[in-house]
Amino acid sequence: MPDWSYHPLKRLVLDKFRPKSSREFIHKSMSTIASIPGGRKFIGFLGHMKPPKEFQKEVNHTTFPSPIGLSGNIDPNLSGIKAFQELGFGFIEIGPIVLNEPKVQKEPRREYSHILFSVDHQEKIPLKRVIKKLTSQNIRIPIFARIDEQVNRNEWDIIVQHLTPFVDAFIGTTQQAYSCVDKTLQRPFYVSLSSDEVNNTEIEKLVKLAGIGGIVVTAPRRTLDSYWHEAPNANECLANRVKQVKDQHPELLVITCGGVETPEEACALDRAGADLLLLSEGYVKAGPGLPKRIHERLLYEKVQPIKKQNWAWSFLFSLSILIGGIIALYFAFTSIILPYDEYFIGLTRDDILQVNPLILSFMSHDRMALAGTMISGGILYIQLARHGIRYDMHWAKIAFHSAAIIGFIGIFLSIGYGYFDWLHGLFWLILLPLYYFSFREGKRITGAPYSAHGSNDKAWKYGLYGQLMFIILGFMIVVGGIVISTIGVSKVFVSTDLSFLCMSPQMLESISQNLIPVIAHDRAGFGSALISVGLLVLMISLWGFRKGESWVWNTLATGALPAFIAGIGTHLFIGYTTFIHLLPVYFLVIVYLLGLVLSYPFLKMKE
Repeated sequence: MPDWSYHPLKRLVLDKFRPKSSREFIHKSMSTIASIPGGRKFIGFLGHMKPPKEFQKEVNHTTFPSPIGLSGNIDPNLSGIKAFQELGFGFIEIGPIVLNEPKVQKEPRREYSHILFSVDHQEKIPLKRVIKKLTSQNIRIPIFARIDEQVNRNEWDIIVQHLTPFVDAFIGTTQQAYSCVDKTLQRPFYVSLSSDEVNNTEIEKLVKLAGIGGIVVTAPRRTLDSYWHEAPNANECLANRVKQVKDQHPELLVITCGGVETPEEACALDRAGADLLLLSEGYVKAGPGLPKRIHERLLYEKVQPIKKQNWAWSFLFSLSILIGGIIALYFAFTSIILPYDEYFIGLTRDDILQVNPLILSFMSHDRMALAGTMISGGILYIQLARHGIRYDMHWAKIAFHSAAIIGFIGIFLSIGYGYFDWLHGLFWLILLPLYYFSFREGKRITGAPYSAHGSNDKAWKYGLYGQLMFIILGFMIVVGGIVISTIGVSKVFVSTDLSFLCMSPQMLESISQNLIPVIAHDRAGFGSALISVGLLVLMISLWGFRKGESWVWNTLATGALPAFIAGIGTHLFIGYTTFIHLLPVYFLVIVYLLGLVLSYPFLKMKE
């Protein structure tokens, strides 16, 4: 559930339910998606959240894909553990773990902007359920098991013995560190301390103990009626404590828990010296995209001058599509059909005009729409090549080549009714070598995006709604392309088409048996072009939204115009203005305009 869906849904639906109900709905939904074939890749497609390779690190013989983890407070029942590793987390804390499930557990409650957790009766998970969850899930990131502070020594031994094969570290209290941890423990043990408990004397004692891997510093809390939430100054306090510890013991591993609601706050802890960060209450407020945003902000701190990549072939491929669209638009406005069309149909242009002038008008409307879509596609490809591939953006390369491959496959749709357009075929033969060299030059592109944006400001929140509008736009264009292609290779016409032509398919066939195949070819070709362009809009919207990326706004604003102008203009030009036929286009225009307005402050204004 990316931020662009989480925040609208949270405001409209989730905040109306109990926090536990909302939490379980989200986590179980994500885990269900992750469990189906291709589900994990689908989650990755929606968010592109995989941690950049620059953040991989090894700590206590454990490899972490990212220093950002998730606190057990967020998922005490392990409902979403299967999906969390797809959201960019480098490790996950589970627990508090007990031997037997407590009789009394109080679920969290919401008050104003805070999620409140019970002080004495927080949610805990029994050992059997933990083992069942861990053995049934394919977990590929480290797991830290927090053992409840109230377990006795016998329970401790049982829990540790059974969990050691499944987890990478244990977290517990100072008392457990002194009374339970010894050299026989096969996993690192991290001592959990509140920020108020951190002092040099205590740290000096802990570092001398065998089996201690580091400390977990928990954000300061504020208690309210036997419930707690993070204090307003949690981040500043945590940063000071981490710096204090690192100044005295730079070799000690320090993990922070909580105190992060924005990417900038994560950077503050990183600058203070924190080795790993566990997100807690702030993750609920900021949304599932927070790990990805933190990665981008941290990467901005460490970014080196970008080595520009070759993009000439990608540009030539894109330019060829643009030029092809302009040529197609010229023919659609002039002769409409070409000599080889006339030869295949068995009628000249004048013959068709004498039978029914509306036939040529109808054919021109498909060909103009195709031309406008090709011009839009050319603009989108050029922008991706110029601003993405050129600057080593891996996501831009994936978007570029995915849409291009789908476009090439679309040629088989256009011949589905038995008519092969030789000019169309020649166009693809020209594009194919250009695309081959474009694909080759893109193999070295592996760069991850970075961003200076570190706050959860209004521009970011409005930008999420604008992003949602463009995602809807791209998705609807893809769906529209699939529908039109399907119609093109099956029944060819919809009812409003026949009403405009004032002819039935049988009447058209009586004129020429090859007339409908030509029309079907145009429809299927237009549909496949829509699918390709829709994918471009969708992927740019999913992966390209970052504060100050004005080129993304410019790309979406200018890239959609030719398709919309051609799509609506051609209908007005030929008089095919049936409201129900144009209703989907009107809807897309409204979504497009809303997306431009809502995303403008976020994309166009620099940090």
